[in-house]
Amino acid sequence: MQSDASSTPPATPSAIRGAQATPRLRLRDVTKHFPGCLANDRVSLDLQPGEIHALLGENGAGKSTLVKILYGVQLADSGTIEWEGRPVDIPNPGTARALGIGMVFQHFSLFETLSVADNVALALGSGTGRDTSLIQEISRLSEEYGLALDPGRIVHELSVGERQRVEIVRCLMQNPRLIVMDEPTSVLTPHEVTRLFSVLRRLRDEGRTILYISHKLQEIRDLCDRATILRGGKVVASCDPRVETPKSLAALMIGRSFDGPKSDKPVSTGAGVPLLEVHGLSQEAASPFGTSLKNVSLHVRAGEVLGIAGVAGNGQNTLLAALSGESVSPRDDWIKFEGKSIGRVGARGRRDMGITFVPEERLGHGSVPDLSLDENALLSGWRRWGLVRRGLISRGKAREKAETVIEAFNVVSAGSSAAARSLSGGNLQKFIIGREILQEPKLLIAAQPTWGVDAGSAAAIQTALMELARSGAGVIVVSQDLDELFMISDRVAVIFDGHLSESRPTHATTAEEVGLLMGGLFEAAS
Repeated sequence: MQSDASSTPPATPSAIRGAQATPRLRLRDVTKHFPGCLANDRVSLDLQPGEIHALLGENGAGKSTLVKILYGVQLADSGTIEWEGRPVDIPNPGTARALGIGMVFQHFSLFETLSVADNVALALGSGTGRDTSLIQEISRLSEEYGLALDPGRIVHELSVGERQRVEIVRCLMQNPRLIVMDEPTSVLTPHEVTRLFSVLRRLRDEGRTILYISHKLQEIRDLCDRATILRGGKVVASCDPRVETPKSLAALMIGRSFDGPKSDKPVSTGAGVPLLEVHGLSQEAASPFGTSLKNVSLHVRAGEVLGIAGVAGNGQNTLLAALSGESVSPRDDWIKFEGKSIGRVGARGRRDMGITFVPEERLGHGSVPDLSLDENALLSGWRRWGLVRRGLISRGKAREKAETVIEAFNVVSAGSSAAARSLSGGNLQKFIIGREILQEPKLLIAAQPTWGVDAGSAAAIQTALMELARSGAGVIVVSQDLDELFMISDRVAVIFDGHLSESRPTHATTAEEVGLLMGGLFEAAS
């Protein structure tokens, strides 16, 4: 444990509930400008001891900027911050941690080749992963909070759920009184979510404060005591989420009535030769820490959506690379498209056949961050749209296509000349999805299409995928969001440790059964 201000024990629940406590954290009129953008506009917020407080808003609403300010990653242009009743400056994360502010990021910040104890030691800034006292403290906290961990295990050997436990234990080692959690359930199975919620409720009952960021509105209702909603950088509402509905919370976020995506499923043709067939595919992972495929078989017909569930790190990347052609298969006949063997056909050849792909990583894989939207449209669609003739690029046509995508998918941007990195995550995702759909594919493969995307953008993306299937295309969606898969899929399969389960009609299975499969309990779910 560090012997600084953060080592003060949290207040007891009885003391907190017995009187009106001084806010643990108070922000007043916090404002932050970026070039061409007012990210936070006079934001005021109180966080009380012993509560789980939700921070809600669409992508681009200012949540990330606000959290970075209170954790010392960004400096506010104006406004004040009070910590337990006294004004403070938070110029860097070290100061935040010394005050008692901890953060568990959406994307894990762990060194894959180091042990659990080494990663904790690096965060504490003292000692090594071989220190007996450190190892004992990790074990004690792990046992106390039901976060089973072996301090000596190497991180790349851990499941995603175990890695999140490392992040939480590492945070708890600093005895924080305020813990910020950014999309903590996006990579967890339903069972792991239940376990995490138990831990968070216990931390709240100890008197700690949890600031919880999630786009899963039912989670907010189930877990959080209060919610603050941001829109356009401003606080527009606060509420008790337990008395709201997911629709009413979404309406507060987007400023209008919200009906969500159309719930009617795409109608499968259910006859004829499958559009895509995979038979007995075994393929090595490209990364030494990746998961290889083991005898994978699947099929998808025109007019249907096949959903593939699974906890991250179970072979999704290897499967997506094999289906998109980014890595070719050892045998040509392991993958067939419209009856033709394509296992050794690369990504360009498959695009020419009518297969388009939406990767999980928006920046760097789905788009080039520093290129404009029209240039990013050109990179993916130049052959399908005929944007290059005799070696010459038609810049005007590329601009027109980008503008068509922006208009059709309601992409909020500064226009087709805006750099991809300037868009919020949700708007960039809508652009990438729209770019692929407007190429009129026969088959679209989409990885985590709404991960970290706000409710409005997620509904637009889900509706677009369903409409594409209704138009006669095949759609494969790889996602960790079971609600999403059950809403848009005709059939769902689960990938675990490189194995793919038999697909089941979504109307004939349950989220609990799929959750068991995601945990590798194939026999229990059968």
